[in-house]
Amino acid sequence: MIARKFYHHLCDILVESMKAFSMKEEDVVKRYEFENTGFLDDLYGQGKSAICVGGHYNNWEWSGIASGTQLKHRPVGFYKPLTNKLVDDYVQKTRVRGRSLLASISNTSAVFNKDYGEPAIFYMVADQSPSSIRLAYWVQFLNQDTAVLHGPEKYARLLNIPVVFAFPQKIKRGHYRVKFFMLVEDPSKTAPGDITRTYMNTLEKIIKEKPEFYLWSHRRWKHHRAD
Repeated sequence: MIARKFYHHLCDILVESMKAFSMKEEDVVKRYEFENTGFLDDLYGQGKSAICVGGHYNNWEWSGIASGTQLKHRPVGFYKPLTNKLVDDYVQKTRVRGRSLLASISNTSAVFNKDYGEPAIFYMVADQSPSSIRLAYWVQFLNQDTAVLHGPEKYARLLNIPVVFAFPQKIKRGHYRVKFFMLVEDPSKTAPGDITRTYMNTLEKIIKEKPEFYLWSHRRWKHHRAD
């Protein structure tokens, strides 16, 4: 039952990803609405940037397009450039519009330290399996010993940037409503691993409520501690 619902939803995501190439920014905003952004506005007013974490849950592709219009922060998304330049150009055009920026994960440090002339919100969809487990954090996620990318926690603690969580809810086909939650307001007060556990625990609760909307097709548990 869950598998059938998942594949049905996955087809929707594939179509929506392709549709993003031709959709205008204002059309995406109508279909991908942001809620409760007041606390983000407060951070912006204080001159504070934010790290926004999320998962491969529901439609994560449209966030880069919708953010430029709906958030005061300058949106900056990270991605892994593809070797095929034509495909890479396509990905960039479908994921960002207007004020939003897309940056390579190979330049993460420079991206965080760049002066954007205003507070930025750094999008990090960090639930995929890390390419290397040397720096990964290990947590219990969906009853599995799981390696998690270290990037969000590393830069949150290093630069003391608040961490928020974005939760896209599917209202109906092609329509989403995104809620934001404050996960860690003061990373300087956390111990190593705290931010990662909070992030993954939050994602796990959301997945358990409606598991068909998670991207089960990616190889999430390909690493083991002995790797």
